[in-house]
Amino acid sequence: MGAGVGTGTAAVCQLLRLGGVTAAYLDHASTTALRPEALDALVAQAARGAGNPSSLHSAGRRARVVVEESREALAAALGARAGEVVWTSGGTESDNLALTGLLRARRDADPVRRRVLLAATEHHAVLDCVEHLQAREGVEVTWLPVDGTGLLDLAALEAALVGDDVALVSLMWANNEVGTVQPVARAAELAHAAGVPLHTDAVQAVGHLPVDFAASGADLLSLSAHKFGGPVGTGALLVKRGTSLVPLQHGGGQELGVRSGTLDAAGAAASAAALTAAVADLPTEARRLAGLRDRLLAGLTQVPGAVVRGARPGAGRLPGNAHVTFAGCEGDSLTYLLDAAGVECSTGSACQAGVPQPSHVLLAMGLDAEEAAGALRFSLGWNSTDADVDAALAAIGPAVERARRARSSRTDRSRRRPRSLAGGVS
Repeated sequence: MGAGVGTGTAAVCQLLRLGGVTAAYLDHASTTALRPEALDALVAQAARGAGNPSSLHSAGRRARVVVEESREALAAALGARAGEVVWTSGGTESDNLALTGLLRARRDADPVRRRVLLAATEHHAVLDCVEHLQAREGVEVTWLPVDGTGLLDLAALEAALVGDDVALVSLMWANNEVGTVQPVARAAELAHAAGVPLHTDAVQAVGHLPVDFAASGADLLSLSAHKFGGPVGTGALLVKRGTSLVPLQHGGGQELGVRSGTLDAAGAAASAAALTAAVADLPTEARRLAGLRDRLLAGLTQVPGAVVRGARPGAGRLPGNAHVTFAGCEGDSLTYLLDAAGVECSTGSACQAGVPQPSHVLLAMGLDAEEAAGALRFSLGWNSTDADVDAALAAIGPAVERARRARSSRTDRSRRRPRSLAGGVS
């Protein structure tokens, strides 16, 4: 270790606070660093020693107090009741529990309710879950269109709600790739008018936008702590009072029987601390990140062939999201080239990284595969700085130039290849 850094818990905390990396990290939408408040809460609870929150002895009761106080703090930060917070392992579990649990509850009450309404730009935690239900349980899916910025067509939603077979609507609060913010409250109004509940995947929104569960009208809301400075492996599903869910896992009956499993007191404490800090900082932090984002976009679009995707900067876009396509490039190549230059970003969702397919979000927005191929997502977070933006702007021009040369060279070689090799043995 470097000079001045010791060993043990204190050293780990010091290293985490110092960061330990020199790269310009611009992939906060994938995961962001632990906030100091979250780290302090995590270490403090871990240092208290053992204690299962479901145990009746003193250590268990102490752990239960931490869990319940954290539940109350999380609920207060999101305009929810404490009894509406169900602890989970993160966004994917929350989405799966919301969709599968709600669908089965609705179908048990009324077997005709087996149709789900989804925007084509949802996260794969939603899409893959519903496609699994479609294949295994006969669920029907109506795919709702979006416009060229990724915004839901509300008229199409209203039309799709006609009939008595709709089980639920799911609409993400803010898109994880292009940052477009969806009209969740209006969508919930339309759904409720048709007697249909609405789930929102708010993983990208919580801690970055004002989120009020009660005011949104949503019946269920998914969140994940590592997106706003909490620990990986902790999240929550907000469940509006009176909403029925069929549990996906069975055991000790924790979380009112909705989600069995030993509760993570340290994770809950750290998550609540991170969200409380994020919400307190939100008014000033959103402006700061939007300023950095706008400067980043202004520089990126100086590169010939660069096009900003998603909603225009403003209230309709996540403040820290900058999504750009670069004509004549492949996003994976750009990602590697930028990484070599000390700039870390992504082509889109980390859950799909390494999969050589164009983004389903961009295709749903009307781009063709060629246009979507050169996509990059730069996302800023609570510890982003001007230096990160400077590094990205210094690296992007040379990276695009090299990526275009490489792609052009591959295309030329393919065209010059003898027909017997290109098309098989003649």
